[in-house]
Amino acid sequence: MSTTTFIDTGKCPRVRLQRSQGEAAEILNRELCGAESVVGSLRWLGRGERFEAGPFGDKHQLIYLMEGEGVITLAKKDYEVAKGAGVYLGPSESARIAHKGAAPLKLFHLVVRKAAN
Repeated sequence: MSTTTFIDTGKCPRVRLQRSQGEAAEILNRELCGAESVVGSLRWLGRGERFEAGPFGDKHQLIYLMEGEGVITLAKKDYEVAKGAGVYLGPSESARIAHKGAAPLKLFHLVVRKAAN
């Protein structure tokens, strides 16, 4: 029998991150809904803040821009991005996402453990 779990993401606690990496709230994890191999977070970046993503060795990442504007740096090249943009990062890949513009940048960050062969 399957069950459905509803998560009120507005009630998930936001945590202020060190080194100007903004705020984050886990909205999908083992404790919230029994997720075994995935963690999902919302992240907020304001003026002068940035998020360093990966690499995580055995994990894949998906980062989706939900609101605002930013700059994603991949392999030392900058790409200006806005709402609706996203990036996939394999286990050995990394990226930097920096805030740009007047409004805060809101990201959805999904981290999935690499499937065992």
